[in-house]
Amino acid sequence: MEKQKICIIGGNLTGLVTAICLSKLNCKIDLLIGNPQKKLKSNRTIAVSEDNFDFLHRMNINQSLKKEVWACSIMKLYTELKNEKLSEIFELNNDIKQKKILYMVENLKIMKLMMRKINQIKSISIIKNKNVSSIFNSGLLKSVKFNNNIFKYNLVIVCTGYNSPLVKKLFNGQSIENSYKESAITTILSHNAFKNNVVRQIFLENGILALLPISNVKTSIVWSIKNNIKKNNELFLKKKIRFYTKNYLKNVKFSTRMEYKDLNLLILNKYYLDRILLFGDALHVMHPFLGQGFNMTLRDLACLEKILSQKINLGLDIGSLDVLSEFSSEAKPRNFVFSLGSDFLKNSLSYKNARNDIIKILNKSNFAKDILFDIADKGFRF
Repeated sequence: MEKQKICIIGGNLTGLVTAICLSKLNCKIDLLIGNPQKKLKSNRTIAVSEDNFDFLHRMNINQSLKKEVWACSIMKLYTELKNEKLSEIFELNNDIKQKKILYMVENLKIMKLMMRKINQIKSISIIKNKNVSSIFNSGLLKSVKFNNNIFKYNLVIVCTGYNSPLVKKLFNGQSIENSYKESAITTILSHNAFKNNVVRQIFLENGILALLPISNVKTSIVWSIKNNIKKNNELFLKKKIRFYTKNYLKNVKFSTRMEYKDLNLLILNKYYLDRILLFGDALHVMHPFLGQGFNMTLRDLACLEKILSQKINLGLDIGSLDVLSEFSSEAKPRNFVFSLGSDFLKNSLSYKNARNDIIKILNKSNFAKDILFDIADKGFRF
């Protein structure tokens, strides 16, 4: 029997990890990555929960993966007082339990490791520098046209992100969207060496500043800041970052440029069309303060791989509406609750007095901490 074919469109992190995961199935995969050089210039970092790190490790991406990730076992939350001093209001310490709050890895590094892995997998064919011009029905299968080439597939997985013209063309008006009227400022700081295993999140009057360790001498900064702040004044922003990090990091230097990204909430109403499945940021986009965006994608991927594996073993068509509907029925409710819950929490924590009171109460309950950690680690399970 001829192997079924999957087309994965997107050379971003989601596209790469999807290709590696699904390569374990008895099928052929074409991976369309466009211009790969454009994907390797960002200073973004990725937060991965312990459960999802185990999932990545089982993919056997690369022996160097453990060397590239940075484990963090403590989380501390702070609030800004009127005199610009910071007060600690929450601590989650998993050192005693020998569990990690999260693992941090630079986007560029993990993508390079994944590309090396993909180049070694015979069932994956990489197609570079090609843009999809159309997707159309061709008998029972789906045809994808790029330049003058047309190939037929049982399943097309679109991993190009929610701003992609292809996604907007296929699924226009099929989403719940809301602007937070904030931007995420990201950069990486270098500093004096120390045991850098504490994730810190500071609630400021004008946003949320996260300090995310990526080594003993480097820390990633993600600052979600209100749009009324002048983002074009980098000297002002750098001065503020130095001020808020001075108690934790010594001899700070900016080792990468500052990047800016508008922050929005996106929840897609429909996950699929005929033999076409959206994936990753095309399905759900959240505020970064919980660090759950890529974790949600990995949970979706584990679900998708399990379903497709079962269908292939039964000799069923992996691109049928029944299969895509089954994935949507499993993943969509969990993602919907998690996304709306994150949005509700973000809006609730915007009120300083209520935020401080709620977090201080949670800080006194180990039971509440265990529940919060379990949800952040594994997501909702129902």
